[in-house]
Amino acid sequence: MTRVEHIGNATLYLGDCREILPTLPKVDAVITDPPYEAEAHGAGRRLLGRTDELADKRIREIEEAPLDFEAMTPELRAAMCEWAAANCQGWMLAFCQAEAVAVWREAMEQAGQKWRRAMVWVKPDSSPQLSGDRPAQGFESIAAAWCGEGGSKWNGGGKRGVFIYNKHDPGNGHGGARNEHPTQKPVALMKDLVSLFSNRDDLVLDMCAGSGATGIACHDLGRRFIGIEKKPHHFATLCRRIEDAQRQGRLIA
Repeated sequence: MTRVEHIGNATLYLGDCREILPTLPKVDAVITDPPYEAEAHGAGRRLLGRTDELADKRIREIEEAPLDFEAMTPELRAAMCEWAAANCQGWMLAFCQAEAVAVWREAMEQAGQKWRRAMVWVKPDSSPQLSGDRPAQGFESIAAAWCGEGGSKWNGGGKRGVFIYNKHDPGNGHGGARNEHPTQKPVALMKDLVSLFSNRDDLVLDMCAGSGATGIACHDLGRRFIGIEKKPHHFATLCRRIEDAQRQGRLIA
């Protein structure tokens, strides 16, 4: 059953985005962190340790556990891109694996969006490749397409689409140092994206809101926010972090 919470300039939905999207108004931007592809969801998905009989037990124990939400599917990706193409008046940004950039571009273009760029978030504090048999993965990609009429426009001029922020979020005054979601994005990164790809008083949608970094960024920068989260325990974190941001007040006038 869908649940709705109104917190200041944010409207938060608990439920499946495919069911909620048809009920929403048009938005000015979609900035979202959807699920990874299926290959990245299993235990040891980043191969932090060796898995043969010679592997050290201590290394094997720090392999990452499976994610607690479902993997991306072609149907979900198409639904997200098609809704944005018809109902977003500006940018759609979607975090993804580097290996998934091509399928996101295809889905965006098939939906009628105008593909613009694959950007990157570089993580200086990402985990090393403890197996030592290949380079560690130290970045995520961000698929960027224009959904509005005419040519695309943003607030970055000639700035490069490269964003360097630590994975572990000091909170920027919101939420403390410990990440509360397995794929949580730092607030500082999301504030950079929100400021570059939307304008003051715009309505920004995150279809997979997680623990609310996009919503906190919108609050701090004077944007309105709609967030959708499917998992009840993550929705509880989302609501609490947005409430905390509202209580602390806007950090940037």
